[in-house]
Amino acid sequence: MAKLTKKQKAVAEKYDATKEYVLEEACKLVKEINYAKFDASVDIDVRLGVDPRKADQMVRGVVSLPHGTGRDKRVLVLCTPDKEAEAKAAGADHVGLDDYIQKISDGWTDIDVIITMPTVMAKVGKLGRVLGPRGLMPNPKAGTVTMEVGQAVKEVKLGKIDFRVDKYGIVHASIGRMGFTPDKLADNARELLLVLAKLKPSSAKGAYFRTVHLSSTMSPSVKVDKTSVKGI
Repeated sequence: MAKLTKKQKAVAEKYDATKEYVLEEACKLVKEINYAKFDASVDIDVRLGVDPRKADQMVRGVVSLPHGTGRDKRVLVLCTPDKEAEAKAAGADHVGLDDYIQKISDGWTDIDVIITMPTVMAKVGKLGRVLGPRGLMPNPKAGTVTMEVGQAVKEVKLGKIDFRVDKYGIVHASIGRMGFTPDKLADNARELLLVLAKLKPSSAKGAYFRTVHLSSTMSPSVKVDKTSVKGI
């Protein structure tokens, strides 16, 4: 068995890996046991009691985090010329259509979110092989295929994220950065959990929320007591 480093030993002394902590305490603790020297991401992993192989149990949605993610997302808007000014005014990093479609076809994917319009999805759909595996394909359910491109850009910039359960029944999402206060992290985590609660499939059996963990880029995970979050 590998020996623990001094930092890992110090971290292990600060918390009990088998204990469940109330949400606010867990958010405070995940900051204390982080040993990264940079502003690391704080992530949440929620295991749900669903079977993603069944279409009626695929949990997917969007949530607007009250305090954002702490990261400025690079947004590309693929739209017709009449919508370009709206997209640029809203803060889009890249705006265009045919030129960017060609650029993506050639392998360019230096972006975090793509927003487009229903009227040009036929063109964008051809990029599925490039965008799909990277999670960049626009989707109406995520609010990234819309005629209101300006509003969509603003929401993404303010902290709107989309999520979906993976094949193991787990939802992974970033809820902030290590520089956030514990209260802000708790607010963001709570908002995501409440949205997940509303999306519970009627066909899901047994406990819906199985486990909830918080962690940073360089820290062990902290178990969250689900009963400490009202409404789930």
